[in-house]
Amino acid sequence: MRRTMILALLAMLTMGSMAQKNLPYKNPKLPIEQRVKDLLSRMTLEEKVGQMRCTLAWNYYEIQGNKVVPSELFKKDIKEGNIGMLWATYRADPWTQKSLSNGLNPELAAKAGNALQKYVIDNTRLGIPLFLAEEAPHGHMAIGTTVFPTGLGMAATWSPETAEAMGRVVSKEVRLQGAHISYGPVLDLSRDPRWSRVEESMGEDPVLTGTIAAALVKGLGGGDLSKPYSTLVTLKHFIAYGTTEGGQNGNQSIVGQRDLLQNFLPPFKKVIDAGALSVMTSYNSLDGIPSTGSAELYTDILRKQWNFKGFVVSDLYSIDGLWETHHVAKTRQEAGVMALKAGVDEDLGGKAFEGLVDAVKKGMVSEQEIDVACGRILQKKFEMGLFDHPYVDVKAAKEVRSEADKAVALEAAQKLVTLLKNDHNTLPLRKDMKVAVIGPNADNVYNMLGDYTAPQEPGNVKTILMGIQSKLPKENVEYVKGCAVRDTNNCNINEAVEAAKRADVVVVAVGGSSARDFKTSYKATGAAEADIKSISDMDSGEGYDRASLSLLGRQQELLEALKKTGKPLVVIYIEGRPLEKNWAAANADALLTAYYPGQEGGQAIADVLFGDVNPAGRLPISVPVSVGQLPDYYNKRVPKPHNYVEMSAQPLYTFGYGLSYTTFSYSNLQIQKQGKDSFCVSFDVTNTGSKDGDEVAQLYLHDAVASVVQPMEQLKHFARVYIKKGETRHIEFDVTPEDLQMIGQDMKPTIEPGDFEVLVGNSSDNILLKGTLTVE
Repeated sequence: MRRTMILALLAMLTMGSMAQKNLPYKNPKLPIEQRVKDLLSRMTLEEKVGQMRCTLAWNYYEIQGNKVVPSELFKKDIKEGNIGMLWATYRADPWTQKSLSNGLNPELAAKAGNALQKYVIDNTRLGIPLFLAEEAPHGHMAIGTTVFPTGLGMAATWSPETAEAMGRVVSKEVRLQGAHISYGPVLDLSRDPRWSRVEESMGEDPVLTGTIAAALVKGLGGGDLSKPYSTLVTLKHFIAYGTTEGGQNGNQSIVGQRDLLQNFLPPFKKVIDAGALSVMTSYNSLDGIPSTGSAELYTDILRKQWNFKGFVVSDLYSIDGLWETHHVAKTRQEAGVMALKAGVDEDLGGKAFEGLVDAVKKGMVSEQEIDVACGRILQKKFEMGLFDHPYVDVKAAKEVRSEADKAVALEAAQKLVTLLKNDHNTLPLRKDMKVAVIGPNADNVYNMLGDYTAPQEPGNVKTILMGIQSKLPKENVEYVKGCAVRDTNNCNINEAVEAAKRADVVVVAVGGSSARDFKTSYKATGAAEADIKSISDMDSGEGYDRASLSLLGRQQELLEALKKTGKPLVVIYIEGRPLEKNWAAANADALLTAYYPGQEGGQAIADVLFGDVNPAGRLPISVPVSVGQLPDYYNKRVPKPHNYVEMSAQPLYTFGYGLSYTTFSYSNLQIQKQGKDSFCVSFDVTNTGSKDGDEVAQLYLHDAVASVVQPMEQLKHFARVYIKKGETRHIEFDVTPEDLQMIGQDMKPTIEPGDFEVLVGNSSDNILLKGTLTVE
C-alpha cells in the first residue's frame, strides 16, 4: 500500500513537471510575443516588479575551491524580491572589494553565472532566467578580460573598423562568461573637460561619436540577440550628461531644445538604429526636469518618435535621486512611480521600484503599467534565448583574452596615438639611442587603463617603459620616476635630471590617472569622492571633476627641470581629459597624447616613438589654452568668438588635429549633384612625404544663410585611409539629405534652399579645399 502511494505521488510530480515544461511560455516554437503574454498572465504582481529590479550582485556568489555557489544573500534577495536582473556580478575593483585573490577569473565567472541561473530556474515558481548586466565601456570590467582604450581614445582612432573589431571581442568575452548585457558605449558629448567622465565619452562632436559608437555596437552584435556572442547593448547616458554646469558630475545641464535636437540626440538615434536595445538615464537635470523623470525623453522621443523597441534602465540609484538629490519627489516610492510613468523600465540599484507593489495597491500606478515595463524586459530575455539555453560552456571561457583579442587592443592603441608637435623631426627615435624614461606615467600599470577597469595580473599591461625596453638594448634605457601625478612627497626630480644628462633623448610621461585604489572613498553610486587631502594619483574618473586643467603635483617642475638639461625632450600625456599643454607645446621638442590607451598602450606608444607605426590619431576634443575659454568646442554657432583681453579665443589644438611622420596634399575637389538634396563630394589625397602612413580626411559643411543661426562648421564625413609614399587616393563622400538638415524655427528637421560651404581638410582648423553646393 505504501509503495503504491509513493508511486502515485511520484507520478503526480512527474506529470506536474511535464505540464510545467509544456507551458506555452516554455515552448520555443511559439512566437515570442505569445510567450511573453502567456508568462505575464501567470506572474504575480510581486514577480513582475522583481523583473524590473536590478540589484548589485558582486556578493551573490561564494568561491569554494574550484566551485562557485550562490551566496545566502543571493538566495534571500531572490526569495524576498523575485529579482530578475543582476548588475556587476563579475565586477572587481576597490569599490566592490573584489580583487585578484577573491574575485572571479573567466572560468569561475562562467561557473558563477551558471550557478546563479540554475538556482533561480530550479527554486522559483516560474523559473524565469536572470539577465546579467556588466560594465563594458572599454572591455568587460572583470578579471582576466581584454582592456581596450577608453572611449576618448577609441574616438581618437577615427576608425569605425577598429571600433567594430573591439566590439566583437568585448561581446564574445562578456557572453563566454555567462553575462548578457553590456553597459557602454558612452555617447555623452563632452563640452567641458573639467567633467570627471570625459575619458568615457567620445569627445565633443555628434558625428564622430555616433559613427564610432555605431560601429562598436555593430561589433557587439548589432541588436541580433539570437547570435551566440551578441550582447544587449545599453547606451549611456540619456541625455546631455557631459555638459553639466561647471563640469560638475550630475549637476544641471544648460542646453537649449534646438541644441538638444541638433547635436545631443542624433548620436543616440544613430546608434539605436545600429542595434542598441537599451538606454540608460542620466543623473543630471535639463531645464529643471531630472533626466530619470522625463516622459518627454523616454516616452515621447525614444518610443513615439524613434519607435524604440528596447528598454530603459536607470543609472545607479538615479531614481532614488529624484527624491534624495533633485527633490522632485517626497518619498522613494513616489520617485519610483515618477520614473515608471516617465518610461523607465528597470531600476538599477533596485530600491525605488521595490515600492511599486505597494504603489499599485494604493492606486498610485496601475498593474497594466507594470505589465508594459516588465514585458519589455521579458521580450529581450526570450529574444536572447535564455529560456531555452540559460547556461554557458565553462570550458569555452578559456578563450577570453586570447592572443587575437590582445592584437585588436594593440591595433586600437596604435591608431589612437596623436602627435601634436614634432620639431626638427625629433621623432621617430633611432634604435641606437640612449633614452631616459621619466615621469609618473612612464611605468604605472593602472594609470594606462582608465576608470571601469578590473585588477590586472602582473605582466598583462604594457607600460611605456616596457614598450621602450622592447626596442632597445637594456643598457640603453634608464628609468627614474621623478614624481607622482599628485603626491608632492617622495619625489626624485634630481635623480631624473641626472639620468636625462646621461641620455641622448628624454621621454617623459605625465598627465593624470583614473586608477582607483583601496584608500579612496566611494559614494553609493560607485563614484569616487575627491579628497583634497588624498595623495593618490587619481585626478580623473567618475566623481573626480577638476577646477583647473593644469598638471598636478610637481609634474610641471619635473618638466622644466628636464628642459634645462638641453637634451631633446619628448613629452607624452596619459590623460582622461584634455589637460592644459601650453608649456609643453612651447618647450617640448615632440609632444603626444595617448589618452588612456589600454593594456597594450605602452607597446603602441613605443611603436610610434621608434617609427614602427606612423601616428595618425586625431583629437576628438579640443585642447583649451585656459579654463577661461570653456566651453571651447569647435562647432559653436556663429559668430566666431573674438579674442579676450589676455589671450586668443582659439584653443591650443582644435578638434580633428593630429600630425604624421609624412605629409599629405589635397587636390581636385569635385561636387556633383546626384539627386534632390543629394551630392557627391570627391577629392584626391597624395602622400607627398617619405613614409607610408594613414591620413584622416575630414569633410565639414557650413550653411551660409539660414533662418536659424548655424555652426561655424560641422563635421559630416571622414575617412581614415592608408596611403603609400608617393601615391594618391581618390576619396568620395555622399552628402545625404540628413547631412543638410537643420532644426528649424518650429523645432522640426528641415532642409532650407541655399548655398552650403564645402570644407575639406585634415582638421577643423586646417581646411585645404573649399567649394559650394547649392540646395534648390
